[in-house]
Amino acid sequence: MGDLWTQLLGGFATAGTPINLLWAFVGCALGTAIGVLPGLGPAVTVAMLLPITSQVDPTASMIFFAGIYYGAMYGGSTTSILLNTPGETGTMVTALEGFKMAKSGRAGAALATAAIGSFVAGTIATVLVTLFAPVLAEFAVTLGPPEYFCLMLLAFTTVSAVLGQSTLRGLTSLFIGLAMGLVGLDQITAQVRYTAGIPEFMDGIEVVLVAVGLFAVGETLYNALYEGRSVQSLNKMSRVHMTRSEWRRSVPAWLRGTFIGFPFGTIPAGGSEIPTFLSYAAERKLSKHKEEFGTVGAIEGVAGPEAANNSAVTATLVPLLTLGIPTSVTAAILLSALQNYGIQAGPQLFQTSSTLVWALIASLYIGNVMLLVLNLPMVGLWVKLLKIPKAQLYAGILIFATVGVYGMRQSAFDLYLMLAIGLLGVVMRRFDFPTAPVVVGMILGPLAEAQMRNAIAIGDGRWSVFLERPMSLGLLIVVALVLITPRLLRWHRRA
Repeated sequence: MGDLWTQLLGGFATAGTPINLLWAFVGCALGTAIGVLPGLGPAVTVAMLLPITSQVDPTASMIFFAGIYYGAMYGGSTTSILLNTPGETGTMVTALEGFKMAKSGRAGAALATAAIGSFVAGTIATVLVTLFAPVLAEFAVTLGPPEYFCLMLLAFTTVSAVLGQSTLRGLTSLFIGLAMGLVGLDQITAQVRYTAGIPEFMDGIEVVLVAVGLFAVGETLYNALYEGRSVQSLNKMSRVHMTRSEWRRSVPAWLRGTFIGFPFGTIPAGGSEIPTFLSYAAERKLSKHKEEFGTVGAIEGVAGPEAANNSAVTATLVPLLTLGIPTSVTAAILLSALQNYGIQAGPQLFQTSSTLVWALIASLYIGNVMLLVLNLPMVGLWVKLLKIPKAQLYAGILIFATVGVYGMRQSAFDLYLMLAIGLLGVVMRRFDFPTAPVVVGMILGPLAEAQMRNAIAIGDGRWSVFLERPMSLGLLIVVALVLITPRLLRWHRRA
């Protein structure tokens, strides 16, 4: 415990330098702004800004990206409450009760419970990350290639099965990502594969390029084609404060939401959407004011899901840093940012890059305080961002994306490929294919392939090596359950 405390204090010393504090502040402010603007999200923003990794120190850029990630969760609740338009998928549930509260003149109380709940959940979740991440990293060192391959297989199936409306569509998206990840030189034999004779594909397809194309360009083109004419009405702001009764009702909801959200962030179960729905269901069941749900708006229905959302987002750092496995699309893009620096996330990260890891964890504590200060008194300023015309906003995003991708290799081919992937993103969004499994498949695909080949080499060419080790067998059973259980439940309901 003393060693942990020493490392955390060292992290605060690194994160507390003026330049890193500035990066944390800029990340939190930008993340809040991105969360407020409907249709944008941390994945789009981090993907768009990934090219800065070639110019900025690794610790500073990871603090910056983490600030954007959880800042967007704070900001996303503002549009959910005032516009009934979730700025982020994790804030969809907040809109159910938050918008009703705003319509009945209690927008200020809804915004206050969302901001304070995010702070409480984020801080408790960061304490849990501090305590459990090093322990998990020590355990992860004992895992071999068969266990790692099965863990990645679990990540593939859960992300594909949970995100989107259909498991088949999710798996189709995953295989598109896996196919992109295989282009270029074979890691082990150095054979050229799937390049179609195009020399630019020899080095493989850049994850940054795919992320920017799918999220930034795809989102912009989709909005221009299908959502450009939509008009929203904005609820009036009231003073951001809560009464004593609202405090009493919010505190238990914040705590319940925090402990519902954290486990879901640590497993590859599709991000923060599921825990927010579970938290909402729990609050609706436990509330003494059931008549307010769906009518004038119940404050517990905002407090619980907001806490669950932020807790789950913070918890994604546990598997990302200790196992190198992203459990959300933004975490997948953060993993590619680490790879840009030649840093391999996984159990060795706490030894090889301990300064970066502990500075990042310390920055979460600092960022939560920054976000509370940014969100409570300045919410009126963020609401003004909603007045930016969509045409100028999306044009600006396209310019940023183009300059960022061209700046990586000064290649016109990359720009054509980015536009093609952007059009693929539009088609996927139009026909409800989730885009997250593409990025997860592309990043984890080559890693999973290497672990699979190593595992088979350990087993002298026998596939049964995955069944002979208790943990890999257990993970394969979980994978089968993830794929089979939803079908059995549907069959049972029909019966």
